[in-house]
Amino acid sequence: MIYKDFQDIKLSQFGMGCMRLPVINGDDSRIDVEQAEAMVDYAMKNGVNYYDTAYDYHSGNSERVLGKALSKYDRKSFYIADKYPGYNPGNLTSHEKIKSVFEEQLERLGVDYFDFYLFHNVYEKNVGPYLDEDLGVLKYLQEQKKAGKIRHLGFSCHGRIDVLERFLKAYGDEMEFCQLQINYFDWEFQGAKEKVELVRSYGIPIWVMEPVRGGRLTKFTDEELKMFKDARPDETGTAWAFRFLQSIPGVTVVLSGSSSLEQMKDNIKTFEKEEPLNTNEMEIVKKVADSMGSSVMVPCTACHYCTSHCPQELDIPLLLSLYNEHKFTGGGFIAPMAIGAMPANKQPSACIACKSCEEVCPQQIKISEILADYANIM
Repeated sequence: MIYKDFQDIKLSQFGMGCMRLPVINGDDSRIDVEQAEAMVDYAMKNGVNYYDTAYDYHSGNSERVLGKALSKYDRKSFYIADKYPGYNPGNLTSHEKIKSVFEEQLERLGVDYFDFYLFHNVYEKNVGPYLDEDLGVLKYLQEQKKAGKIRHLGFSCHGRIDVLERFLKAYGDEMEFCQLQINYFDWEFQGAKEKVELVRSYGIPIWVMEPVRGGRLTKFTDEELKMFKDARPDETGTAWAFRFLQSIPGVTVVLSGSSSLEQMKDNIKTFEKEEPLNTNEMEIVKKVADSMGSSVMVPCTACHYCTSHCPQELDIPLLLSLYNEHKFTGGGFIAPMAIGAMPANKQPSACIACKSCEEVCPQQIKISEILADYANIM
C-alpha cells in the first residue's frame, strides 16, 4: 500500500488536541491560559509539532488561545489543523457563511494559512450538505488550497461506515488524510477496524482522535489493571491505549486532548519509544474492552430477526447500539447526534411496545423496555 505523502513534512506521531484544555472553575469556555501556554511550550520543546483545534472548541476560545500560545514560535516549526464546522447545520447554509467562518478562524488563530484543514465530523445528518455541489463546500476549500490558505485537505468522521463510504466515493480522490475515532474499545464496538480498512483501501493516511475515549480508557477495575500489569509491569493503562494504536498500519498522527501538563508529559513520554503490542497483548486489550463493556452493554448480536417483526419498521439493532454507546459514554455526543439525524418516526420514542420483536429475539432482550428508557434519556 502506497500512502499519499506530504513531501518534506515530518509530523510528530503525537499531536496535541485542543478540545480539552485546562479550564477555570469547570467552565469550558474559560481556558486557563497560563496552563495551556505551559502545555504548548512543553510540547514544542519535546518535539511535538502538530496542533489540532476547531471552531467551537471551548466556545471558540481554543483557536484564540492556541494561536496566542504558538505566536512566539517560528511559523514553520509547527503545523496547525483546523476544521470547517459542518456538524452544525447552521454553518451549511450558503457560500457566504462558509467564507465568513473560514476567515474568522484564520483571524482567531492569527495565521495566514492552515497546514491541515478538515471537513469536521462527517456523519449521517451532514454528509448530504457536505456533498452538495450547489452549496460548494469542497469547491470553496479547494479554492483556498489553490490560494495557499490550506496546505492539506482532509476530513474527520464519526458517522457509520456507510456514511464514510459515501463520502469517500464522492471525495476520496481529493482527501489527503482522514481522522477517525480509534481505540481498543471502539475497534469492535464502533466498527473502527472496518473503517480503518476502508480508508486504507483509498491509500489515505489515518489520524486518530479519542485514543483513550475521552479518558474512559484510563479507568479500570483492579482485575482489568492486573491484566495489563502482568504483561507489562512498567506501562500505565493509558500507555496501553497508545501502544495499541502503534500496532495499526496506516496510523500517522495520534491526537490526545490533555487537560493538564502532567497528562501531556505522560503521553509524550509514552511516544518517546515505539513498542507496538504483540499478538498475546492484543488479546489482553480485547479482554479488557470486553470487561469494560459487559456491565453496561445490551447483548444485541444484530441478527435482525426483530426488524422483520416491527410494525414501526424501526432499525432496532442500530437503536440498541446507540443505546449502548450512550450508556457506556455516560451521554457524550455521538449517540445524540446520530439519533438527532433520524426522522422522528424512526427514533426510540416511536416504539409502541407491542413486543413483537421480543418474541423472536434469540438473546431474549427486553427491547421495548430499553427503547422506552432510551426515549426518556433523550
